[in-house]
Amino acid sequence: MSVLSIIKIILEILIVGWVIYLFYNGVSKTRAVGIIRVLAVAFIIYGMSVILELEVILQVFDWVFVPLLCLMFLVYQPELRRSFGTEQKNASFFRKRIQTSGDQIDSILSACKVLASERRGALIVFPRQISIKSIIDTGTKINADLSSSLILTVFDHDTPLHDGAMIVSEGRIVACGCYLPLSEQRDIKKTFGTRHRAALGMAEESDAIVLVVSEEKGTISLAYNSDLYYDLETDTIKRTLLSLFNYQSDTPEVIGEVNNENE
Repeated sequence: MSVLSIIKIILEILIVGWVIYLFYNGVSKTRAVGIIRVLAVAFIIYGMSVILELEVILQVFDWVFVPLLCLMFLVYQPELRRSFGTEQKNASFFRKRIQTSGDQIDSILSACKVLASERRGALIVFPRQISIKSIIDTGTKINADLSSSLILTVFDHDTPLHDGAMIVSEGRIVACGCYLPLSEQRDIKKTFGTRHRAALGMAEESDAIVLVVSEEKGTISLAYNSDLYYDLETDTIKRTLLSLFNYQSDTPEVIGEVNNENE
């Protein structure tokens, strides 16, 4: 075997290993990690069946495994889509910083504190790398400068847009009154309202960050990476948002309870 052939084999192994690592790193942060475990066990069983010439098990694989694999990918399609988007975000040559400054976050949190004190609910979505155009299209596009007063106006009980979500991207309010997908998690606390379920659902189907103000409890929470962190202090929220926007960490430390452990 020539030196060139050895180099080619090593290069192929490194590339395949890198792709597998990226895929698993993304999927491991979602509920789709079950796919990896099932596939690993299935391949081990299949390999042993080939070596030991277990014809019955090999026949079962021919009949069942491919349809079952297709079904699993359909079931976990949202998680897989988010995983690929996460890997695109993590790659340095795809990375794009979110242009939302600390002052703008202060304006948003200032409005949220007023909304919480007045028991007015709110949903504010910050898209990242995965496009949420389909969500934006469900609302009213306004493309306005970000300000506390406009946020308070939109989420006033007398406005037609207060029940939907506000989309904030690159320091501007892109759209309001948008409809978010509800979470499909079954172990979520039953006392969570529609806003919290919508925030969690958005965090499950995309890499967006969702800020939610509870109308009933007056709490402010964050949802991202398929989890909802309930009743956070504004300082914690600001620190977390800055960390996520600047990609300092995909899972910054948050002082708060995860979705199904609180009301």
